[in-house]
Amino acid sequence: MKKLLILGAGAGGTMLATKMRKKLSEREWEITVIDRDLTHHYQPGWLFIPFGIDTPKGCEKPKKDFIPRGVNFVQDTITNVDPEAKVVTCEGGKYSYDWVVIATGCRIAPDEVEGLLDDWRGNIHDFYTPDGAAALLPKLKNFKKGRLVHHICETPIKCPVAPLEFIYLADWYFTKMGVRDNIEIELVTPLTGAFTKPVAAKILGELCEQKNIKVTPNFVVDSVDAGNKTIASVTGDEIDYDLLVTIPPNMGQQFLIDSDIADPMGFMDTDKHTLKSKKYPNMYVIGDTTNVPTSKAGSVAHYEADIIAENLMSDIDGSEHYHHFDGHSTCFIVTGYEKASLIDFSYDVEPLPGMFPFPGVGPCALLGESHINYWGKLMFKWVYYSLMLKGHELPFEPNMYLHGKDTSLMRKK
Repeated sequence: MKKLLILGAGAGGTMLATKMRKKLSEREWEITVIDRDLTHHYQPGWLFIPFGIDTPKGCEKPKKDFIPRGVNFVQDTITNVDPEAKVVTCEGGKYSYDWVVIATGCRIAPDEVEGLLDDWRGNIHDFYTPDGAAALLPKLKNFKKGRLVHHICETPIKCPVAPLEFIYLADWYFTKMGVRDNIEIELVTPLTGAFTKPVAAKILGELCEQKNIKVTPNFVVDSVDAGNKTIASVTGDEIDYDLLVTIPPNMGQQFLIDSDIADPMGFMDTDKHTLKSKKYPNMYVIGDTTNVPTSKAGSVAHYEADIIAENLMSDIDGSEHYHHFDGHSTCFIVTGYEKASLIDFSYDVEPLPGMFPFPGVGPCALLGESHINYWGKLMFKWVYYSLMLKGHELPFEPNMYLHGKDTSLMRKK
């Protein structure tokens, strides 16, 4: 009996387990998923918790509900991966493999920034964890006046549009509370603008201006002074705050660093097209654990799962006919007032304006606000649980690449 190990039962690991169980004979292949946690978190929902739109319980389901029949689920804490011996060591035992997929995601590391933990959950908060999002709810409810600074410590981060969504939602929330005129909102980012891609950065940056949200770019954090309520950059610039909502450094799992198979940030060196490990045979990497130059988001893991499933079968069959991942990512961006935008991009195609799925008709606006997009964002939780985690193709998915986009705005290569 041959063995496929999948480390991690988040979005990427779960989707891949479902796809591979359909492709591999149960008589010949044992598939095992290992994860330390029994709870599956719908991470996009964490953004809504501080504003009372969702709840922590509303973003949780048992992981076992999504592990397909014929796949072993092991709850254990991984401590080491030995790619030479092809053995994974956990606190509860060891597991050998013929092929392994690293799907362990990433985590926040606030201890990496000096002073960030000094007033943690006091006047310094996060929403990249369920506990952090829940703690921020009463803080925002009682924040009536002052400076709200939303700060990105460094990139890459999970869901790079989430910082923009947070400040747009904050603008809407404080307006509904009747205190927006008393509150300054500022986004402080190490990026050169509101977003990474030029066309999207311009459009989303202009939306910040319309909402009276200040964007401070090129700010590389050095430290936080919780006593004086300031953040300092490596060049000595300081920004003061009354409430700091931070996105701490995002890192891969510590056991990958300890196993000496990841970079110092815990991310795996991954071929951006095949999604195979560049260093170790018989290993693929999916989702937030990769170092490929695209978004760390559930939609990306969804697209990657298709590629890895096909390429694993090519390896197993010995055909060496590899499918290539193009960096595809699709994201709704909540802009407030029950509106949202939709972006879709890849390694070579940046987010562009247009209408999807039908050119000129839509109904979903690309890089444009609409109520339909907002309800699409809210409905995505059902899509995630009912379609994505079960390995199903999404509606209109094959058409998402250039369909309905204004390609006249593409930069010349």
